[in-house]
Amino acid sequence: MSVTRSLPSVEAMKALITGASRGLGLALARALAQDGWTLILDARGAADLDRAAAGLTAAGADVTAVPGDIADPAHRAALVRASDGLDLLVNNASTLGATPLPRLADHPLPELERALAVNVLGPLALTQGVLPSLRARRGAIVNVSSDAAREAYEGWGGYGATKAALDQLSNVLAAEEPEIAVWSVDPGEMRTRMLADAGEDADAAPLPEDVAVPALRRLITERLPSGRYTAGAL
Repeated sequence: MSVTRSLPSVEAMKALITGASRGLGLALARALAQDGWTLILDARGAADLDRAAAGLTAAGADVTAVPGDIADPAHRAALVRASDGLDLLVNNASTLGATPLPRLADHPLPELERALAVNVLGPLALTQGVLPSLRARRGAIVNVSSDAAREAYEGWGGYGATKAALDQLSNVLAAEEPEIAVWSVDPGEMRTRMLADAGEDADAAPLPEDVAVPALRRLITERLPSGRYTAGAL
């Protein structure tokens, strides 16, 4: 017997987006809100998240803001409680770790442990918490990756290692959960605070809503097969 893999009707769709107070997370939240999604948003900065949620609500979106640190088990539990009937999880929250970006020979290990907690363990633990809902609704997961997961950029070893680990979690999860779409997405260089914090010329990069969001919307609306994608290829 064949099993349909289509998502529920758009009126019923609910998405949880982490790291949604600015950058790619907020840009994607705005796009999904325009498509009629109910949103649960997370970010470490409560004030920034409240402002983002207020703007979306003023535009007519149904938004629940849950501020906190994705590495905190109590915060993840709160997100899971708010996510009943979830159709889409976007693991976007991330940290560079140590800055200025250090060579691996000098990388402070406590900073790397923190980056692993935020970029790898947090997304996995949150995924574990919402899997029952995603299984029931044949939902989808977006894990936001980076070209640093594959390329040997000096100074990017710690961050890149966390994103490579997240890519592999996505690969295995897709094999273990065939009824859920699992996408690892490299959005490419974008004009974000994170890029500026890395010492790059963020002003020269395109905005997330111009490059990454259209790619993510295509993945979600067309429900492409599980796998690793780049925004450019989409």
